[in-house]
Amino acid sequence: MQPILVFMSKVDGKFQFSPISVNFLPEVMKVIFAIVMLIIQSRKQKVGEKPLLARSTFIQAARNNVLLAVPALLYAINNCLKFIMQLYFNPATLKMLSNLKVLVIAVLLKFIMRRRFSVIQWEALALLLIGISVNQLRTVPAGNTAFGLPVTAIAYTLIFVTVPSLASVYNEYALKSQYDTSIYLQNLFLYGYGAIFNFLGILGTALFQGPESFNILRGHSRATMFLICNNAAQGILSSLFFKYADTILKKYSSTVATIFTVLASAAFLGHTLTINFLLGISVVFVSMHQFFSPLAKVKDDEPADLIELEDTQNHRFHLALPFEEVLFCTVSMISI
Repeated sequence: MQPILVFMSKVDGKFQFSPISVNFLPEVMKVIFAIVMLIIQSRKQKVGEKPLLARSTFIQAARNNVLLAVPALLYAINNCLKFIMQLYFNPATLKMLSNLKVLVIAVLLKFIMRRRFSVIQWEALALLLIGISVNQLRTVPAGNTAFGLPVTAIAYTLIFVTVPSLASVYNEYALKSQYDTSIYLQNLFLYGYGAIFNFLGILGTALFQGPESFNILRGHSRATMFLICNNAAQGILSSLFFKYADTILKKYSSTVATIFTVLASAAFLGHTLTINFLLGISVVFVSMHQFFSPLAKVKDDEPADLIELEDTQNHRFHLALPFEEVLFCTVSMISI
């Protein structure tokens, strides 16, 4: 729904509100959600457990999770970039472009977290690129309507793919490196950093555009309110994926959401379903099935050479789920 809501919030092809405000308000909502969940979780603690709301616990957790500031900054940059991309690409195209993140994430996981993938899984990722390419054969506008020059459009697309991919991998690394820390306490730090970075962006905008731009509610509509709630829910679900599941699984799940995005675009925005898309999405789903097939698992006598993170040895999530379970989890997440 995120690309659809962003598209619907445009007036005459432009945004009447500050995109930074739409990024700041979800962070505030997520901070409130994390605090409420922490209070609930603390009340359910057993006798003898270290209290979650104790000052010493909070200070120690803040020191151990300072790395969360890095993905928070990258997410703040990416969230602003999403609005720039929405000015030049329709929701279906943008959703397909976002699937390129899967390959970038796989490479980053290999080098940052030393995760191993089988040959079949790399082939599945190659199929994913082919499927996306088929869909994008006619998406480059004629003339100079996209960013002025096609090369500039490509540059924006590369940034759009790389920044959130790096943020996702680093977020997974930071969350799992302190696995025993409550996910809601970690989220409090992550969303708190995000709120700070976006608020600094609002202050910077006010300095250049005048004090009137400091009104974060200016130009908002019903669509933007739904967008803010949607972004908050998406961020909360993403953190659960990074903590207890895997970045690749989360990004592959977006391929299932693609078909819903396209159908919604066709139904509500009048966009046409092309044969390129139908062929491309077919290849994408074949890629997804192949990647999560039991035959695609890395078959070694020794376990995958993952980075050993303190207290996480028994909590690793391995991508060995059958396709049916992956699809069930994905549809359940979308339904939520």
